[in-house]
Amino acid sequence: MSADAGSVTKAVPAVKAEQSLGSRLAQWVSGGAVRVFLIVVGLFWLVPTVGLLLASLRSPEDMAADGWWHVFTEPSQLTFGAYETLLENDDITGSLLNTAYITVPATVLVVVIGSLAGYAFAWMEFPGRDWWFLAVVGLLVVPVQVALIPIAELFGALGIFGSLTGVILFHVGFGLPFAVFLLRNFFAEIPKELLEAARLDGAGELRLFVRVVMPLAGPAIAALGIFQFLWVWNDMLVALIFTDSGSQPITVALQTQVRQFGNNIDVLAPGAFISMVVPLVVFFAFQRQFVSGVMAGAVK
Repeated sequence: MSADAGSVTKAVPAVKAEQSLGSRLAQWVSGGAVRVFLIVVGLFWLVPTVGLLLASLRSPEDMAADGWWHVFTEPSQLTFGAYETLLENDDITGSLLNTAYITVPATVLVVVIGSLAGYAFAWMEFPGRDWWFLAVVGLLVVPVQVALIPIAELFGALGIFGSLTGVILFHVGFGLPFAVFLLRNFFAEIPKELLEAARLDGAGELRLFVRVVMPLAGPAIAALGIFQFLWVWNDMLVALIFTDSGSQPITVALQTQVRQFGNNIDVLAPGAFISMVVPLVVFFAFQRQFVSGVMAGAVK
């Protein structure tokens, strides 16, 4: 009897669980055809970048005569003459230095101050901590345009309107709310037992922050640094209002050059490419830390 039951059991084929529509779509999306399609789309996204690079390597006469794609049939058009002209243009080279003078301090200050404030909101007890944090989060929705006129009047009264200092302070002020929000969420995920063990070993808050918390915050710091760097480097609105001819960054300098397009077309393409490639290099250099930092700071 048992033998017959066993044979009947073996004869019954296993019923395959029916896949849901979502799982079938997920398998289809992860297939090879979709990956090829995404690669093609990515290549199309790179076309403007490649075109700008090739245009920057052509002479003004060639750029006025035909499109950049003609370099594939006439590679002799490629030259570094435009970059040599760019380096001789004091307005462009000075604006590139001004961009670095604005971007680096604005990024470093936001990272340092945001780290200290984020740690305080995450692990230090003080009156009204949660309410203060809600106020900081509320500042995230304040648009930059609202503060342009009041801050311009304030900077004028302080005598820093039109200087690099004013632009840096503006970017630091508007970068701190996001920095505090991101880093506070990241710091709050650090195990409490780790901090308590460090305190039992005699570590004070500053030493605990420097020796324990900051080494663990590399991904979040990289994510914040990239966000702030890209925002400040590519900013044009704030720079147009708060800088003068001696402190303007590359975005304003290129906009000024566009007004005289017929006379200096040879500096626009290389200047625009350099302005674009610097943030791209920074992003790809910290790409892995950027992804992990954003994911860690967004879930708590």
